Order: sequence, then C-alpha cells, then structure tokens
Amino acid sequence: VMASLLLCFLLITPASTLEFRYHSNLEIEQYLLQVNASNPDITHLYSIGQSVRGQQLWVLALGVSPHRHTVGIPEFKYVANMHGNEVLGRVLMLQLIDDLVRGYHNNETWSLRFLNSTRIQIMPTMNPDGFDASNTHCLHSQGRFNKNGVDLNRNFPDAFTGLRRKQQLDVQAVMDWLKTENFVLSANLHGGALVASYPYDNSNGGSEQVGGASISPDDDVFIHLAKVYSFNHASMHIGGRCPDSRLFNEGITNGYQWYPLSGGMQDYNYVWAQCLELTLEVSCCKFPPVEELPTLWTDNRKALLAFMQQVHLGVKGQVFDGSGVPVQNAVVEVKGRGNMCPFRSDQNGEYYRLLLPGNYSFTVTYPGHDILTETLNIPYGPDHYSAMKHDFRLTPTTTLVQPDPTTSSVPSLIQEGDTAVTTSAWFGLVVGLSLVVPLLIE
Repeated sequence: VMASLLLCFLLITPASTLEFRYHSNLEIEQYLLQVNASNPDITHLYSIGQSVRGQQLWVLALGVSPHRHTVGIPEFKYVANMHGNEVLGRVLMLQLIDDLVRGYHNNETWSLRFLNSTRIQIMPTMNPDGFDASNTHCLHSQGRFNKNGVDLNRNFPDAFTGLRRKQQLDVQAVMDWLKTENFVLSANLHGGALVASYPYDNSNGGSEQVGGASISPDDDVFIHLAKVYSFNHASMHIGGRCPDSRLFNEGITNGYQWYPLSGGMQDYNYVWAQCLELTLEVSCCKFPPVEELPTLWTDNRKALLAFMQQVHLGVKGQVFDGSGVPVQNAVVEVKGRGNMCPFRSDQNGEYYRLLLPGNYSFTVTYPGHDILTETLNIPYGPDHYSAMKHDFRLTPTTTLVQPDPTTSSVPSLIQEGDTAVTTSAWFGLVVGLSLVVPLLIE
C-alpha cells in the first residue's frame, strides 16, 4: 500500500522536484513513470528487456511523435551506466530529460527545435544490477560488471576477432533493440576519465591500423563528433584534466589507440547497426561526490545538447523503386567509404548518412534495377536541425537475355512489372545478399 501511495505521489509531483543526488533504480523507474504520465504528448516509456536480476531496462523516448518512428525524423540515443560503478551518466540523463521537458513546456526555442526535429531515446541505466552492487570509491569501486560478473562492454560480437560470445541478457536486449530502432547517432556514457573516444576499439592488424590507431571509413566524421563534445564541454578539450589519466590531445582519442578492447558496444553499433556511436568518459571520478553533481551537470549540459544536434549532419532520404515504392535493403554507398557492412535502406526505404560538408559520390544498388550513381553537394545541417534531404529514384533493368538459337536450353525470365532478369542472375543476387544480411542481424 505504501509503495502504491508513493507511486501516486510521484505521478502527481512536478518534475521540478528532481534533485541532484544518486537515485536508486526504483526511484529512477518511478521518476520515468511520472514524466511519462505527465507528458504523454512528448514522451513514451518502454522497456527493452530485463537485467540478470530481472530489473527492467527502461528507455524514455522524447519527441513530438514519441511512440513510433516518423519518416524523415532521425533517431538518437544516449545509454548510461553500462558499467554499474560509473554513475554520473545516470544523473546527467535524468537532468537532460528534465531539461528537455521543462524547456518544451516553457516554449523555449532550443527544446522545441530538438523535439520537433529528432526522436531522442534515453536509457539512464543499462546495468542496474551492477549499480546495486557498487560502492562510492572514486576509481576502484566494485559494481563494474553485471550480476554474472561479466563486463558488458566486452560482451558484444566483435567484427575483428569474430568471437561468438554468449550474450548476457542485458547485452542481448540492446542488440534486439538495435534491430527494432534505426538509430543514426548515439553515445554511451562512462566515468573514470575525461575524453570522447571513437571507433574502432579493436583491430586485427589489417589496413585499418594507421599510426597506432584503428581507423574506420568514417574517421573524419568521428573526429568531428568527438570534438563537438569535447569543445562544448567545460574542460574536456583541454586534455589531461584527470590526475590518474593520460593526456588526450583536444580531449579526444581513437578507441584502439587508447587501449584495444574486444566486444565493445560502440563498434557493434557502427558496424552492424549503421549507428555512429561514441564512448563519452564524462568524469575523472567514477562515483563523484554528491556535492559535485550540479557543477558536473553544468560542465556537460552544453556538450550533451551539441552532440545530439549532430544527428542532423549529412544527408537523409528514401530509396524508391521503378514504381515509386520505397524499398528496403537497397545498398547506399559513398565512394571512398568501404564500410564492413554497407549502409542499407530500412523498412521505410530510408537512409541516413552522417557526412561533413562537401561533394560525395553515391552509388545505390537494388536487385532488378540499374545501378544509380549521383554526386551530391552536402551542406552543414545541424544549424538548421535538418540534414540535407535527397531521395534516390531507381530505374528498372530493361535488358532482356536473348536466347541462343544454337542451344536448346533457354534461361527462364522472372518478370516484375517492367523488370526482367534471368533466373541465374537473380539467384546470384540473392546469394550475394544472403552473405551480407546475416551480418546485419548478428
């Protein structure tokens, strides 16, 4: 009964009562329920699964259409508390939610722009079990791992080592989440250093290794994203602010150059989910003293908002077939960016490519249609809260295979509207796709 009364009280208590302190997992759950109940027009609360101990992994979506994806509106996410003893992210995420909701209801331009242009999804804790086991030591507290003693940031499939680990419930929940939401940009929040780290985190000694770093095809974009956070943070860009950490030039680092790790979440997001993700180390101390929390929020607030705005970098649009229907799994490639898993259009025919301003050559490939190549001049979109919009319209392949009168065997044709391809050619395309698609669902 008391628990029910407490929940009712929280549901009617204004969000302005949010305090700067460490909230328990139950308190976070109740706060999210309160915000969701009080703001049904701009919030949607759901769970992506459970931890080992059965605690819900809550996500709050914010936007003017919070319940589901809207074509043309990019999906953004923040994930905090992946390591249970790195706790500042939990506080920052609750404050960010409070800030966005309050700003929207006060008709503040910055919040209106975000929620009208972006669907923002926030997970305050990915490892609630680890948090429950943590203590308050600055650097060496327990609670990093989940209930099974597993480091969640070493438990994802790895593109370089090919390790087929058994995924923990917490990790599998995130992997399943990435199959249902087509995120464009993301960050996971950690503690114990002050730096923005970007892919790759690992390497197998191939061409990606350059000067001690493991360089991705989108390295220029990742460096830009890392600097956006670092230079909008109160002191991260200065580098060397933490006494027990190395000097990070401009407050950023390539993950592998800092230290190699296998099974990390940011590489998994980038390689298999087409989502560019950074790892943000947001405090020197893993468990900062409570009295420092207001200052740490102030230090990070501008950077958190500026990074979210970068989801509007580059170009977005849809891919249409010869009949004008949006198509899924069209390969959308940018010349000079050989991604391990090519970027593909989603179930709405949508594609998003985060790119710096400039000229880019795009190649779009889809079975039964001519290969389309177009050059786009891409401006800087974040200032306008919208990436450049460009749709690709494909032309059906019309070349028919002429039968050879000297042979008795004539390839059969598969007709799709105005499209005609040989059975053997179609089979080759399907086999080729089958070798790639499983990578997307690992």
